[in-house]
Amino acid sequence: MSAIGKQNQTYIMEFILLGFGNFPDIQPALFLFFLVVYMVTMTGNILIIVLVVANQYLPMPMYFFLANLSCLETCYSSTILPRLLASFLTGDRSISYSSCMTQFFIFAFLVGVECYLLAVMSYDRYLAVCKPLHYVTLMNHKCCIALAAGAWVSGFMISFVIMLSMSQITFCDRSEIDHFFCDFTPMIKCSCSNTFLIEIITSLMSAACTVLPFLFTVASYILIGIAILRISSATGKQKVFSACSSHLIVVTIFYITLVLVYMLPKTYNLTAFNKLLSVFYTVVTPMVNPLIYTLRNEKVREALGK
Repeated sequence: MSAIGKQNQTYIMEFILLGFGNFPDIQPALFLFFLVVYMVTMTGNILIIVLVVANQYLPMPMYFFLANLSCLETCYSSTILPRLLASFLTGDRSISYSSCMTQFFIFAFLVGVECYLLAVMSYDRYLAVCKPLHYVTLMNHKCCIALAAGAWVSGFMISFVIMLSMSQITFCDRSEIDHFFCDFTPMIKCSCSNTFLIEIITSLMSAACTVLPFLFTVASYILIGIAILRISSATGKQKVFSACSSHLIVVTIFYITLVLVYMLPKTYNLTAFNKLLSVFYTVVTPMVNPLIYTLRNEKVREALGK
């Protein structure tokens, strides 16, 4: 461990990501699993980006937002998995202080963007179902770009505030992070500073990028549900529900795993379970999302065929 001694205190300049080191017998299987997941994730999401950009059959705003989501998922996986795969190959689990903070910043940034982007996509579905006559006017090209840009900028600003707070604390004495990437709670346990104020600030910022978009998404789907119930024909109901089902599945999976990871008690007994849930929403979900949109969306399937 690299460290600097100062005023009888040892300040950490390098962390050890314990990851899945407590399962030495299945390291090759874990490496193979994460490698396959990473390859499928990159292939699926890049394919969707190419389909949306190059295919004239997908001009609707929903697919513009879908391309943004796929771009985000590509960055998401690339922030975590290459470093994890390298640790499996070399056995070196060390990560420098600056690299760890950078990984945490990018991760927090992308989580925030995803929350806002899913809310924007739910708003798009709301306009398409509840305001069909005004949809083209309300969700025009400029509006789409503004909403997408707002999601990215909002995620960046919130993660920037959290990083400013994190930069004020000192890490010492303990260099081991019991996780496979640099996340807030495992990192904060390595701090020897008073983290009460930082945890309050982080909680407020996290609520701004998770709770508010979640409530907006729920409200949008409540209104969509009411609109569906007002449709008289069963065929019409099925058609509208089918148009929203892919996004609804993605939102449900994302928020359920996110809530479980960050709301469960941070006890030693639940550490392994928290890691498993983290794998699900940081690694598996980005792989599954393009499959959900591809398999359940007729227009995406048609564009893929063409």
